[in-house]
Amino acid sequence: MRTQITLSCTDCKQRNYQTTKEKKNHPERMETKKYCRFCNKHTAHRETK
Repeated sequence: MRTQITLSCTDCKQRNYQTTKEKKNHPERMETKKYCRFCNKHTAHRETK
């Protein structure tokens, strides 16, 4: 069962992306490099509650 998660920028703390993940296979928080339109650059985005 996939659950919806929100990704927020680690620099400006804006919530930019929504995606899904499989909690059974990946119980830890997800972190990826994505484009932040508020910072105007690629930054690390971390899963939020």
